[in-house]
Amino acid sequence: MNKNLIAVALASLLVGGVAVAAYQSFQGDAQDNALANPNDPALVGAGGDFVADGSIESIEYADVVNVKPVTEKRELLATVVDSEAVRTTSTTSTPREVCEDVVVQERLPERDGNVGGTVAGAVIGGLIGNQIGGGDGKKVATAAGAVAGGYVGNRVDRNHVGGRVVERVETNCRTVTDTSQSSTVVGYDVTYRNADGTTGTMRTTSKPAERISLGTQDQVIGYDVTYRYDGQEQTVRLDEEPGERLPVIDGEVVLQTAAASGDTTKG
Repeated sequence: MNKNLIAVALASLLVGGVAVAAYQSFQGDAQDNALANPNDPALVGAGGDFVADGSIESIEYADVVNVKPVTEKRELLATVVDSEAVRTTSTTSTPREVCEDVVVQERLPERDGNVGGTVAGAVIGGLIGNQIGGGDGKKVATAAGAVAGGYVGNRVDRNHVGGRVVERVETNCRTVTDTSQSSTVVGYDVTYRNADGTTGTMRTTSKPAERISLGTQDQVIGYDVTYRYDGQEQTVRLDEEPGERLPVIDGEVVLQTAAASGDTTKG
């Protein structure tokens, strides 16, 4: 008999402990849901009372009257998909002088002037004329032969090509123009991918890295929220955009993600 009573008592204590734990867990979940969803009427009783009556006796709500996004300039970056060098080609002309030595042949004159041929012709002509006639006629013939021989010798000297052939070196120079082409990189055609998956192209003056800057853009970093409670308006900064109401517990607005930004009272 005693053993049965003890077993019943232990069972009752065990059931009671489980029931208390379940009730407390339900209290916590209901409270968290009410704070996270202040506009859900299913979680709020008449007059703003908590559905699960716990340590918090009642929840009131402050009306949100204005929400202003807070932005700041942030660099807009895109991922580089491909880059191709843009080149320009230029031609350069450079004049220069080229000189080379060439061998030239020429014939030297056989004698200086035409005197030798004239003298030789006169002597030979005089000898021939001296053989003609006699007395004064011989003298005349000798003189005429000398004159004729001198004339013939002079003509021979004039028609003579010259003496031996010799070679000499001459330097000939001329101007030539050298042309050359050079290629210079003047930029890069870059294909990039934005964060939303779209792509675009742009030209840069330098080779890009893995990411490229597209400038700056305004990015929302929070919200300045003005709410009205108990006839007064105040402003706080929230990380996320709020709904139409904010929960108030024991006269204090519950803002788990709020960061004070200089509350102001407008009366």
